[in-house]
Amino acid sequence: MKGQTSRPFMNGVQCSKMLRKPPMATIVGPAQSLLFFSLRRPISSIAPLAPDPEPVDDLSSQLYSILARPNWQKHPSLKTLLPSISPSHVSSLFTLNLDPQAALAFFNWIALQPGYKHDVHCHSSLLSILITNGFFQVAEKIRISMVKACVSVEDARFVLRQMNRDSELGFKLNLRCYNMLLMSLAKFLMIDELKSVFLEMLDNRVVPNIYTFNTMVNAYCKMGNVVEAKLYVAKIVQAGLRPDTFTYTSLILGHCRNKDIDNARKVFEIMPSKGCRRNEVSYTNLIHGLCEAGQIDNAFKLFFQMGEDNCSPTVRTYTILIHALFASGRRIEAFDLFRKMIEKGCQPNVHTYTVLIDGLCEEAKLDDARKLLNGMLDKRLGPSVVTYNALIDGYCKEGMLEAALGILGLMESNNSCPNARTFNELICGFCKRKDVHRAMSLLSQMLNQKLSPSLITYNSLIHGQCKAGHLDSAYRLLNLMNDSGLVPDQWTYSIFIDTLCKRGSLKEACALFESLKEKGVKANEVIYAALIDGYCKVGKINEAQSLFNRMLGDDCFPNSYTYNVLIDGLCKKKKLREASLLLETMLTRGVKPTVVTYTVLIKEMLKDGAFDHAFSVFNHMILAGNQPDVFTYTTFIHAYCSLGSLEKAEALMARMNKEGVLPDSLTYTLLIDAYGRLGFINRAFDVLKCMTNAGCEPSHHTYCFLIKHLTNENGVKTFSDNEGLDLGSILSFVDLNSVWKTVEFKVIQKLFDKMNERGCEPDVGTYGKLIIGLCKQRRLEVAQRVFDHMTSQGISPSDDIYNALFGCSCELQVYGEAMRLVDVMIENGYLPSLEYSKLLVCRLYEEENNEKAKSVFCSLLHCGYNYDEVAWKILIDGLLKRGLVDRCSELLSFMEKMGCQVHSQTYSMLIEGIDGT
Repeated sequence: MKGQTSRPFMNGVQCSKMLRKPPMATIVGPAQSLLFFSLRRPISSIAPLAPDPEPVDDLSSQLYSILARPNWQKHPSLKTLLPSISPSHVSSLFTLNLDPQAALAFFNWIALQPGYKHDVHCHSSLLSILITNGFFQVAEKIRISMVKACVSVEDARFVLRQMNRDSELGFKLNLRCYNMLLMSLAKFLMIDELKSVFLEMLDNRVVPNIYTFNTMVNAYCKMGNVVEAKLYVAKIVQAGLRPDTFTYTSLILGHCRNKDIDNARKVFEIMPSKGCRRNEVSYTNLIHGLCEAGQIDNAFKLFFQMGEDNCSPTVRTYTILIHALFASGRRIEAFDLFRKMIEKGCQPNVHTYTVLIDGLCEEAKLDDARKLLNGMLDKRLGPSVVTYNALIDGYCKEGMLEAALGILGLMESNNSCPNARTFNELICGFCKRKDVHRAMSLLSQMLNQKLSPSLITYNSLIHGQCKAGHLDSAYRLLNLMNDSGLVPDQWTYSIFIDTLCKRGSLKEACALFESLKEKGVKANEVIYAALIDGYCKVGKINEAQSLFNRMLGDDCFPNSYTYNVLIDGLCKKKKLREASLLLETMLTRGVKPTVVTYTVLIKEMLKDGAFDHAFSVFNHMILAGNQPDVFTYTTFIHAYCSLGSLEKAEALMARMNKEGVLPDSLTYTLLIDAYGRLGFINRAFDVLKCMTNAGCEPSHHTYCFLIKHLTNENGVKTFSDNEGLDLGSILSFVDLNSVWKTVEFKVIQKLFDKMNERGCEPDVGTYGKLIIGLCKQRRLEVAQRVFDHMTSQGISPSDDIYNALFGCSCELQVYGEAMRLVDVMIENGYLPSLEYSKLLVCRLYEEENNEKAKSVFCSLLHCGYNYDEVAWKILIDGLLKRGLVDRCSELLSFMEKMGCQVHSQTYSMLIEGIDGT
């Protein structure tokens, strides 16, 4: 049965009896009806089994020697070898000239050993021995076991080929074996093979029974193909048999899969009149169908009726309802049902826990989800890969990637193999955090585990590379995707077009857009919106409107985001009236404005000082069912702060909190700057304390303003005050460069003192923002003093801090310090930036420090980077572009010697680059 471990098939006495050579038997079904044989027709035979012979290894040879001796079970070497024995070793062993009795005895003995399970190949090799020696009776049992051992479509196909070969040797399939085979094929929804085997069964004059027909009915119902299923129901009647509970229950399933609840109910209701008892599965299938159709209350009515048919809800029944409650946002009811389930003595299974964990993760209740996972492990209820994936996905969505990696480690330690989705979720999470190198290293792990990256994998990585500004690497990933046989889709091209527009490469973006038709890709609303936004950002509003009209002409209907982009573009061109008219057009076309739509208009009105009009739109927005968000409130707060109306700004912030809208970093920073400009430094730091207490991390802007005002407090004016803030550029309201170019460590020390004084002690985020800002302006000496101050406080640096110092050292050509930082980072598990590593390796080679360059390169290869990315950045973008061809060849050879395999596309690029140069 499913999930059952292998076990011996007979004891020693039975084994001895079964291994007597019986005469060949021809399997002919009873002549119940000539109808079955009228259904016969020629079919294409299953492809013959022609496996490549497994090479016999040392371990298999040792086992062969041991089995040749009497009392081999007591052989002292067997216990030592046991942990290393795998199904492939057993399969290889059986290809040797082994005695049939010894082979069967070993097959049964090894199946009892903890952690071992036979696969279909072991069964196949044993069958070859048994059939060749004429032991058909025991071979029949082994063949049934082989069918049960199928765990994948590939296994099932292998078994089909094995059956075909055995038939050619005269070892025909009987009814039971056919039924088991059909069930296995149905399990994997291998419909074509299922039908072929059924027809072969008729061709071989083996008469189907009710189990055969029910298997066929159920398989088609699982696919939602009720029409085909009913043909087999008709065959049941034609054969003189009667449809039973299983038959009708399958039909209920089929109708539910088609979302045809009415017909599913009709089948359910006629079952008693047909003499068929409705069982737990009948109820559960219909309950599931009702839940899928959103009829949860009707599902519960049916749930409470189960007792009328002497049925008790199963773990699956409860799990379906719990899942439906979670999907409807009724979490409390879901947990109430979970508790009642346990009270009724129905123990939750892995799927139940998975549903609960997934539901909690959807609501970001990650601590509760982790407790449930721990509870499963305590109960020795092994989580499935789906369970782990639910938690990994939850952590990734909340940006808790270290916790997600911890679950991956837990998963592997519990011998649960991650699948492609596991890696896709992690890759997507790291790409969202702009940690694309870690995402690329996960791609390497994925490939090492023989998992095939999908379109989702490549699209996530391409998006990550584009967000990180590595457009060349994104295009290279596109080549890898194509080489893998995957076809780029709308999302792939939307990523490239959006990135090109954001980089100001509008001409290139338009060229790619115009090429989509010949690629067979229809532009969607995301692609159009990206281009419209690109035109708006460069002030080409007429072109944006023209593209908008083209979008309508292509039957691609704009969504709220597209309208928002164009409305914002019109506002930036001071065309408020046209923007308002577009809002009206949006409404007439049935597109609901969002909070962003109204906020864009409000911002433009506030820029003109039209507070009354802005509040009128604000109130209209609320009446339309759109609750103001943090961006809306912050727009008003920004306007008040720019006018020095801090009481109104504070009042609006209080209203935000009352409405449950949490201020973000920008909201607090605006208030901090406003107090600073008025000379209320202590009040500015009080706002900082409120900010950190609320769990809102200060940004670079926050510290820039604080440093600026502390500097002015000392009477040192190093940059001009900008009193009239431009509401159109909220995120660039201070010249960041001027702050980092001029600030001295004594001012930063004063910042720390002030923060400690006001109860908001500096943390790693504080130091990180300061060090990164200083390093961008190559203020390495001051940055190092800040770093030393941080470590003196017992605060461990982050990878961003190390990389900032590393990059600054490279740019200033302080190579000794750069190399030291590489070693420290790798020692602490951090990845040195490839961009700066490229700079370091190239500069070292240019200065003839060849051994040091090799040393850095070697270190990079050992710290988990994706080898393709290393080759792209260091060898192609670095050495080849600088004309250092010999050095590139040298490092490529070094990679090959270390066994660092790169993709064939990357290798071709390298060879072309070397030859071309």
